[in-house]
Amino acid sequence: DYVYPEQYAYMLELKRSIDAKGHCVLEMPTGTGKTISCLSLIISYKRKHPQTGKLIYCTRTVPEMEKVLEELNILVKYIEKELGADSAKLLAVGLSSRRNLCVHPQVSVSGDRDKVDAGCRSLTATWVRAASVDDPSIALCEYFEGFEKTGSDAVTQSGVFTLEELKMLGKEKKWCPYFLARHLINVANVVVYNYQYLLDPKIANMVSRELERECIIVFDECHNIDNACIEAFSVNINRQTLEVATRNLDTLNSQINKMKQTDARRLQDEYSRLVQGLQASGALRGGEDTLANPVVPSDILQEAVPGNIRRAEHFVAFVRRFTSYLKTRLRVYNVEVEGPLSFLLNLQKLTQIDSKTLRFTYDRLKSLMNTLEITDTEQFTAIQLVADFATLISTYQKGFKIIIEPYPEAQGLYDPLLQFCCLDASLAVKPVFTHFYTVILTSGTISPIELYPKILNFNPVTMQSFEMTMTRDCICPMVVTKGSDQVQISSKFDLRSDVAVVRNYGNLVIELSATVPDGIICFFTSYRYMEEIVSMWNEMDVLKQILQHKLLFIETKDVVETTLALENYRRACDVGRGAIFFSVARGKIAEGIDFDRHYGRAVIMIGIPFQYTLSRILQARLEYLNETFKIPESEFLTFDAIRQAAQCVGRVIRSKADYGIMVLADLRYARHDKRDKLPKWIRKHLDGAHLNLSTDEAVQIARTFLRQMAQPAPRDSRTYLMDKSQLDQMANRMRQQHNFPEATQSKEMSLD
Repeated sequence: DYVYPEQYAYMLELKRSIDAKGHCVLEMPTGTGKTISCLSLIISYKRKHPQTGKLIYCTRTVPEMEKVLEELNILVKYIEKELGADSAKLLAVGLSSRRNLCVHPQVSVSGDRDKVDAGCRSLTATWVRAASVDDPSIALCEYFEGFEKTGSDAVTQSGVFTLEELKMLGKEKKWCPYFLARHLINVANVVVYNYQYLLDPKIANMVSRELERECIIVFDECHNIDNACIEAFSVNINRQTLEVATRNLDTLNSQINKMKQTDARRLQDEYSRLVQGLQASGALRGGEDTLANPVVPSDILQEAVPGNIRRAEHFVAFVRRFTSYLKTRLRVYNVEVEGPLSFLLNLQKLTQIDSKTLRFTYDRLKSLMNTLEITDTEQFTAIQLVADFATLISTYQKGFKIIIEPYPEAQGLYDPLLQFCCLDASLAVKPVFTHFYTVILTSGTISPIELYPKILNFNPVTMQSFEMTMTRDCICPMVVTKGSDQVQISSKFDLRSDVAVVRNYGNLVIELSATVPDGIICFFTSYRYMEEIVSMWNEMDVLKQILQHKLLFIETKDVVETTLALENYRRACDVGRGAIFFSVARGKIAEGIDFDRHYGRAVIMIGIPFQYTLSRILQARLEYLNETFKIPESEFLTFDAIRQAAQCVGRVIRSKADYGIMVLADLRYARHDKRDKLPKWIRKHLDGAHLNLSTDEAVQIARTFLRQMAQPAPRDSRTYLMDKSQLDQMANRMRQQHNFPEATQSKEMSLD
């Protein structure tokens, strides 16, 4: 029945964008109800304007998806309570991969995505089901068969279906939850799924191509959306990939010869279809549910396949020639960097392969695999990757670089890697901005927001960064620039291995672990830097001193190990022993894990997480951004580093009732060009006296802050909450100031 002022202001900006049929970039502090505010406004807007399309809510991880659906369920119950049971009839569904939705007893036990996809295909492919009619011994998926019989027509009722609820429904009704979710997105009012379902053409062309223009798209936690766009269009190929691809071609060739002897008519039928064109003929039938073309739909050639790759054996020979050329390119001992046009010119000169034929590689391979009735797609991942690369490089010339590194991991370790690098994040997101009227980019740490329209190449209707209203200052950011011995601390390359700097960082962690109760998260700039520092701390007995106060857990590159460490960290905090978690910026912990309440009373950011500036991929991207969007290299590097640091320290507070300490431990954070790029809601609490602290001063401030937080919260906590009458007054003032049209009823538009 109450809303925060920033929630109301946030919803006003959302409504302004939707009314204008434009895009927006909004930064809302963590713990202020960003998700529920967004859902409330859009659901209410859809009730007032039924012609509005679906709400497509995009998240990065499955836990975030589940959280959004839980919030939506709470919202639906509130609407039913306030406006009647019939007023909130909507259908909402979450969609994820087969690995997260499969309930088949044998297929679901594998945790590997490719294995689950291949297992599903082996039980549900059209030719497998057709063969089972004559041979009942052929195994089928009872859940898919049950869904095909009744599921597609049976589920039309309203409700909010989380992934677990879909799986429970699937087990109860004997329906496949994955294909049920795929069906429901066509009729649902709200769809929640991963970014890649809209950004990656291979997935988007298969799942999201039927979405109407009136849909409202939300990218939540979008501070790294440019990296997600680049990953969707980038391909890495090494010698092992090409060796496996060659074996894949041998397998395809043997199956073609076998089919010539047993069912030559099928190959001839495929040839006839290809004369008409892959898309027009239906050769790429979607029923087999393999990945679609890796390029955006507007860039796919809508014409007949070139004659030299129509016959199956000719196509295999064509791809074998291309694969052999890639092998020769990987026989290098010096770094090679070139653009797609140069690569294609050299390719045509040596192999007579032209770029137009290459553009059909992926779709032609997909057609051949369907014709040969291949179900074990996991075994053909390598050749699909080669076809992916062939299609992309022949389609896009601007915004890409080819980088071949002989020693990608470390000097002396020879393992040549061909990297097809996308440099322009706007390529993947352009179809989204072009097709849909309203796209909303929102996050708690998206500063400086002015840079996102540049790197994504779009014009927003509104950009806004909101502050957090609090009854007390529950966050305490501080910049520690030196140790107690007055030696400056920094992760700069020339200082990072200095014994005095490393010792001062260790003393800072020791002192805070002795002062701060419960859980502390300590972030490092990279895995390599963390390993180096921890090794030196071990020699200095820093780790022993930390263990006197708290248990110690470390994030690794292994997901299972990290998950286990996180569970034990939480257990140590729950029992009162206290713990400290060493993690890495840009890692799993920094991106998707919340440390609310006693799990995170302090966050220490050791150093500034700049990217590795000697990376040739980064250098190519910086050069492209400077030439194309006039973004200076230093500006982008600082922007990227500070947004990662903000994401790390933002883990410490997840609600207004929470509190925590944010320690930025590097002398460079005290400079204007660095701290001014922090989110406004963090800068607001960054006192001028906290910008140049030593370790002992920081510890004293932390003690004072924790004593204040230990006192009872002010009773007038509703000072920063607005009821219906206050909301109506504020709405009237806003309409008079900005000449807004009459708003809808406040009860419906201010759902909290």
